Amino acid sequence: MEVGGEELSALVGAQDANLRLIQDALKVEIVPRDGLLQVYGEQTGAEAAAEVLKACLQAVRAGRSLSRQNVRSVLQVVRSGGSDAAESLLADTVVVTHRGRPIRPKTPGQAQYVRALNESELTLSAGPAGTGKTYLAMAVAVAALKAGEVSRLVLTRPVVEAGEELGFLPGDMLEKIGPYLRPLYDALHDIVGADRCRRLTDHGTIEVVPLAYMRGRTINDAFMVLDEAQNCTPGQLKMFLTRMGFGSRMVVTGDITQSDLPPGRENGLQHGLRILRGIPGVTICRLQPADIVRHDLVQRIVAAYSRAQAQQEAAPDTDPAAAERRNETTHEQETAQEQ
Repeated sequence: MEVGGEELSALVGAQDANLRLIQDALKVEIVPRDGLLQVYGEQTGAEAAAEVLKACLQAVRAGRSLSRQNVRSVLQVVRSGGSDAAESLLADTVVVTHRGRPIRPKTPGQAQYVRALNESELTLSAGPAGTGKTYLAMAVAVAALKAGEVSRLVLTRPVVEAGEELGFLPGDMLEKIGPYLRPLYDALHDIVGADRCRRLTDHGTIEVVPLAYMRGRTINDAFMVLDEAQNCTPGQLKMFLTRMGFGSRMVVTGDITQSDLPPGRENGLQHGLRILRGIPGVTICRLQPADIVRHDLVQRIVAAYSRAQAQQEAAPDTDPAAAERRNETTHEQETAQEQ
């Protein structure tokens, strides 16, 4: 593979960090020599390394910076047999933050998600923590607002306690629900800045509200985001979806493995993914652990929990807590039938 001097510098990274990452992952040796990158190793690893290098070089020639996270993403695509390893590296900028930082998809799964957000009236996104479900939805929403495609943003979350009660939080009701909406404000502050977010919120251009406050409304010409939808009931999700007015777009995000609803109760996101499949105007995106763009350890944590859950489902009787929950559910059902 022929590589120019400046291209080579951008490709290998500081202190050859990118090359070392590829070599360690694929068990190959990469040697830059006389304007060429030569790959040595077993055929499978060498071919994969060549594909990774080709995708990274394509991004460099397109003027994109190449980070270690970018290289990891391309490695994941190549190892999983993906058809276009360069897709995520060459994805268009969604929006530029107030600090001048471009926000782009970092994996092919995220690139597909952004396309769905731009093209569909309703997008349902499910995936593990760290896959950019909420952040990319907010970025696309801000881009739509800046482009004049919508006149306001409506951002909402269900207020569900994760093992704690609202009563333990100080203040009145609005102050109590503040921590539940904080992640939405954090994303907005990162994208548009705290001062501009405050002004847009004061003017009603951005509205951040608990899900319960959505009942009875019809919202026109807005980009609407429901976050943490795994914590709402099927009825609450239906209520949210039927708030859509003319000129509005919606996105529903969540992680079905992290529901804080009572055990054995189907959550709204899981229910919606099942019954809305194939409906015209609705796109369903399922982000995978390979799309996680946080610390590498997050991927390993998610994988560990997935393995544990699979083992528990394969042998549920070995889990005393699961057995106790099933017994409680059965007892409640029998009591209801007797009544």
